[in-house]
Amino acid sequence: MNPKVDEYIKKQNNWQNELKLLRSILLQLPLEEEIKWGAPAYLYKNKNIIGIAAFKNYCGLWFHQGVFLKDEAKLLINAQKDKTKGLRQMRFESINEIDTTLVKTYILEAIENCEAGKEIKPKKNTSPVTIPKELKVKFKSDESLKQSFLALTQSCQREYCNYIIEAKREETKLRRLDKIIPMIKEKKGLNDKYKNC
Repeated sequence: MNPKVDEYIKKQNNWQNELKLLRSILLQLPLEEEIKWGAPAYLYKNKNIIGIAAFKNYCGLWFHQGVFLKDEAKLLINAQKDKTKGLRQMRFESINEIDTTLVKTYILEAIENCEAGKEIKPKKNTSPVTIPKELKVKFKSDESLKQSFLALTQSCQREYCNYIIEAKREETKLRRLDKIIPMIKEKKGLNDKYKNC
């Protein structure tokens, strides 16, 4: 048992009983318990299998390669249909909805799928990074910013650029630029709290 998972559960005021029950099921199985992306994660042979998390209106499990599960009980959803390829969620709005036997069956199938090598590997984006004009202007007046930006991985550079490009109004673009400059200079990625760049 990982004490950081205890801490996570204690912070979830509305979902503690549900998370404890889900965790008890997971701890019966040959999984390693860790914290990843700020939430409990369960690994099998160093592969991410399942995570548990609490949100405002529900708590649940997410299966990293859930697309391969049979889902005969029709419990799994794809929360981001156009973006998510392999991930599937199993949501619960009360402890009464958690059928421990059924949940365990899904988890065991996920472990079997891992053993069988079933996985969708993320595709790397190899297209060149499009640097917005607002950032180019800053580079001209601040060489250290430019050098820090170039030291980031291409995926981190792309995230920063898209963050600015996706803003519709010019003042929003400039506000976002001001926000990210210190992060770039510290050579941090936009989403470092979730991953490392």
